Amino acid sequence: MKCIYTTLILILIGLFGIVNAQQTSSDAESMLSEKQRKIVAISAYAAKGDLPKLKTELNNGLDAGLTINQIKESLVHLYAYCGFPRSLRGLQTLMEVVDERKAKGITDERGAEASPIQDDRSKYERGTDILVKLTKLPPEAFKGGYAEFAPEIEVFLKEHLFADLFERDVLTYAERQLVTVSVLASIGGVEPMLRSHLNNCLNVGLTPNQLQQFVGVIQSTLGEKEAEAAQSVLDEVLKNRK
Repeated sequence: MKCIYTTLILILIGLFGIVNAQQTSSDAESMLSEKQRKIVAISAYAAKGDLPKLKTELNNGLDAGLTINQIKESLVHLYAYCGFPRSLRGLQTLMEVVDERKAKGITDERGAEASPIQDDRSKYERGTDILVKLTKLPPEAFKGGYAEFAPEIEVFLKEHLFADLFERDVLTYAERQLVTVSVLASIGGVEPMLRSHLNNCLNVGLTPNQLQQFVGVIQSTLGEKEAEAAQSVLDEVLKNRK
């Protein structure tokens, strides 16, 4: 009898361990990783042009395990939303940080380069396909509005933003969306675009809890004003998704 009790106790302990491990795994999956949090902070400071704080976060990002190419790709990506000057100053700051770390004997991982594009379709077709994947909307949904008023920018968006940039695999779609919403939350006054890209974040696998954490990073980096504006848009997005 004692042997049976002992066996039952061991089985219960094992089951508890499995459940606890699953819960821990589930909790971890619902959190932004440290790398993702650093992508948000780096993108926010670069978009604001706060180079001293950007420099600190670039060091933190490298220490967290982001590769040089992942950070470089984030800084390249953000130019589509806040312009070449912010992107170039961010890249120059990254160059300084990498050189300073190298002088201290720190060797940072360069990381993977973008894979060659193995797709014979036109950039317009490829960009349209990526846009549909990100938004989960049919192609005809993008025919009106600004696309009808200024058809040239509709071509630029699909061929350049969604093909040339989003197609590069150095960053995942989720990571590129985090860069995008960080920039949009930083510059302010672009709530319709922020709303669209927060929806895209959910479409590519980021969770509501992770987006709440994104707002938390915006609050700790940029402040209450930007965080409150981002939270307001996020609340609207989540309410409409129910």
